[in-house]
Amino acid sequence: MDFIDLAVPAVRLLVPYTPGKPISELKREMGLSSIVKLASNENPLGPSPRALAAIQGLIQDLHLYPDGSGFGLKSAISARCGVDPGSITLGNGSNDVLDIVARTFLGTGVSAVFSEHAFEVYSIVTQAVGARSLIAKAHDGSHGPRYGHDLDAFRAAIQDDTRVVFIANPNNPTGTFLKRFELASFLSDVPRHILIVIDEAYFEYVEDPDYPNALDWLSEYPNLVVSRTFSKAYGLAGLRVGYALSHPDVAALMNRVRQPFNVNSLALMAAEAALGDEAHLENTVTLNRLGLKTVSEVLIGRGFEVISSVGNFVTFDLGIPAAPIYLSLLQAGVIVRPIANYGLPNHLRVSLGTPDENQLFLEALDQVMPR
Repeated sequence: MDFIDLAVPAVRLLVPYTPGKPISELKREMGLSSIVKLASNENPLGPSPRALAAIQGLIQDLHLYPDGSGFGLKSAISARCGVDPGSITLGNGSNDVLDIVARTFLGTGVSAVFSEHAFEVYSIVTQAVGARSLIAKAHDGSHGPRYGHDLDAFRAAIQDDTRVVFIANPNNPTGTFLKRFELASFLSDVPRHILIVIDEAYFEYVEDPDYPNALDWLSEYPNLVVSRTFSKAYGLAGLRVGYALSHPDVAALMNRVRQPFNVNSLALMAAEAALGDEAHLENTVTLNRLGLKTVSEVLIGRGFEVISSVGNFVTFDLGIPAAPIYLSLLQAGVIVRPIANYGLPNHLRVSLGTPDENQLFLEALDQVMPR
């Protein structure tokens, strides 16, 4: 039996998400003992000490189910973000939140809009539920940051059957962002029956004064959903916990679809503790600021075209196909991210690590680039 015939039509054509190569896999493949992973936009400082302590205190209770409502974490998010707990939907990472949005509001006969070069999960969750993907061309550099979201193209892409618009701000893998006035104008233009999802996975890293906090618009736009994660700046990628903030009626619908106990006990407790550790977050942002400046300047100085980023990663154009350089970097023990699947076959994305890790990457890149 060909089991693909049993799958629903949309899933038969689905290309699964490809994560960054794990350190353990590279060790097995190449027998390397010293490896630097700069592929998945993780926090090089690791989790907050408070989060680690909270986890240790819960180990003996792992035989018990987690709090299915996530009361403690929701209360902490509510206090931090100034929203009612009834506006919060918890997810197994923000990817889970995006999937919940798709399963709640998309399906056969409707469409979702997102940008060229945008986070791959938007396409995956849209296709998985049988909805159409409408791709808005990115800026070509003539009237906005090259590779960045072009909201005029978004407006033109919206159809009568569009139900969801996904906007990454800042965007992964480009690191570009939309300014406050741009997003404010777009929100006012989009019909209220279309849900606008603003994905702020890298929110904590952005220090540009023109960058908006989308939560400021929640009370004005009931069709707005803001998603965030603890995987990046809070260093909890291995525990998988994220959340969405929205109108309570939207959250109530999403929570009908959300799987029971979709966030585990350790993740709930660690995320709640991490929210209270301002010092660790400040250290994370400071380290990233320095790394972003150093790596960007060195790459530009070596003649690479660098996409200006406000996240915890840098994407740059090698000027040649990136796949061979990526493989050579693996052999040197440095894992970065090729992004041909985002329509950028000559680009690599490198996460920002510690100063030593960043230097090892730059030295390895210098060694593997053709002379």
